[in-house]
Amino acid sequence: MVAGKWWAGALTILVLPATITAQQVPTVTLDEAIEMAIRVQPAVVQARGALTSAHAGQREVLGSWLPSLSTSGSWARNSTTTRIDQTTQTEVSSPPYSYSAGWNTSIDIFDGFRRFAQGRSASADFESADANLTNQQFQVTLQLKQTFFNALAADELIRVSETRVQRADEQLKVSKEKLAAGSATRSDTLRSAVELGNARLQLLNAQTSQASTRAALARLIGYDGAVQAVADSGLFVMAPLDTAALRDELLRSSPSVIAADANAKAAAASVAVARSQYFPTLRGTFSQNWSGTDIGRLGSSWAARLSLNWSIFNGFAREGTITRSAVSRENAQAQADDARRQASAQLTQQLAILAGSRAQIDIAQASLAAAQEDLRVVQERYRLGAATIVDVLTSQITLDQAEVDVIRAGLDFLVARAQLEALLGRAL
Repeated sequence: MVAGKWWAGALTILVLPATITAQQVPTVTLDEAIEMAIRVQPAVVQARGALTSAHAGQREVLGSWLPSLSTSGSWARNSTTTRIDQTTQTEVSSPPYSYSAGWNTSIDIFDGFRRFAQGRSASADFESADANLTNQQFQVTLQLKQTFFNALAADELIRVSETRVQRADEQLKVSKEKLAAGSATRSDTLRSAVELGNARLQLLNAQTSQASTRAALARLIGYDGAVQAVADSGLFVMAPLDTAALRDELLRSSPSVIAADANAKAAAASVAVARSQYFPTLRGTFSQNWSGTDIGRLGSSWAARLSLNWSIFNGFAREGTITRSAVSRENAQAQADDARRQASAQLTQQLAILAGSRAQIDIAQASLAAAQEDLRVVQERYRLGAATIVDVLTSQITLDQAEVDVIRAGLDFLVARAQLEALLGRAL
């Protein structure tokens, strides 16, 4: 009775329909996905906006060297009033209209070298924003590549799972034929049915993983729905690496190192801006105005002025600003120094991981070839009655794992190379 229920459960697994069916989805290559992700990812958009703001800051500093100019004008209509002229003893009416116009210009003649310091600070901010944009682009590229390679691996796992289902189905047929011929027991058929059920479950899990990775890839590139990753034949092609040259290149051109150095320069420039508050400022202004009640005969006046302003003491506000700027400079410099050390350590780590993944690919491929040959031999022995169903199923599981290991080893290699490329700031 128990055996009958178990057999019914095994049949239920065998006829379980796939809940996730293959659908036609748009495809995307790695280069296309990178371009789309860089265009839509919020981190890159924010970094691009910061670069635009930094450029506007440079233009603002340039404008501070130019004189400011403003104009004004007015027109008024007043109620008419009369008065008695004491000389002529006649009534005189006031004009109902009045007009005025003028312009004003001013320029900072001396500002305690503040504009020089602001110019250096604005240039440093622009370099920092540019470096941070480049760094964000490579970080997004790394994230995109990891998701893209996971999508490729998920597609390969679908293929492996389908192959496992096909092998398990063929083995079940063989077991049924041997059972009908009297050369096998019911246990062989039941074990084959269970293996087929496990294979179908693995396929369902692979289909779920495929749907998840495709959706994650679509989100990164800004596409509503799901997209399929298309592999490039040159993904596993990579020239030999000169580790010494890579380390020298890393300290010169790594996006993370350049961004940290640029932030340190910007922080140092802010100290000079704060120190400019100790100097006096000299400002020149000139204005000219016209006013009157007859627009054809307006009176004219002008004024020129030089003003000197020097803050002798402002409650240690300047000192506080300089102290905070100096602390920010020291923190930024410490972060820049640590960025170099971190990049060097990551390079050592990623090179080791890359070498290990290369070796793992060779080992996994050799294991796959051995597992394929072993399954062929065991299946033949089972047909001849020299091996048990347990031997066949064990060999099948070993082959399935070997195929998965090949995919995982390839994924590890691609991810390790992507991390190394993000660290160096270029493709390998």
